[in-house]
Amino acid sequence: MDPTPATATPKAARPKPGERRLQILQMLAAMLQEPGGERVTTAALAARLQVSEAALYRHFASKAQMFEGLIEFIESTVFGLINQITSAQEDGLRQLRDIIAMLASFAERNPGMTRVLVGDALVTEDDRLQSRINQLVDRIEASLRQSFRVAVAQGNLPPGTDASARAGIVMAFMLGRWLRFAKSGFKRPPAEALEQQMSALVA
Repeated sequence: MDPTPATATPKAARPKPGERRLQILQMLAAMLQEPGGERVTTAALAARLQVSEAALYRHFASKAQMFEGLIEFIESTVFGLINQITSAQEDGLRQLRDIIAMLASFAERNPGMTRVLVGDALVTEDDRLQSRINQLVDRIEASLRQSFRVAVAQGNLPPGTDASARAGIVMAFMLGRWLRFAKSGFKRPPAEALEQQMSALVA
């Protein structure tokens, strides 16, 4: 039996642990995808959330730490999906096609994150953030390289195929697609004509 009287006035719901932190990151990502691509300040971010800047710093020690939170989200999502693809698909060429399509789709669904991926949102921020993105891109390229090696081992690509060179070409292509998407004000989707170009990337 519920001991709480029926007439009791419910208390205002307080954010669950981590909920306010997530709200801050979501608002930061939303502001990054707004037209104009202007630098996001903590004052503007606090105003959007209707809290004080001091309230932001109770959850993040600095704005750089907020961007690190976005990068951690990108890492966990992208590599979680890559692991799913490589676990579900034994065929190396199929892995490559699915990874490329996923990278395009992720950017299209997360425009603000795309500005982080291409470094556009990090120009005036702490240098370590760009280093972190560089490492993330290197890891994606390493995953592509492994799938190219699988395709060669399976006989689906010629034995002399340079997996490193091919992975580098695909990564450069994807970075170009992300950059064009960001610079077009998110009007040129990364997956535009991707199916038609896929054979040139992975054949």
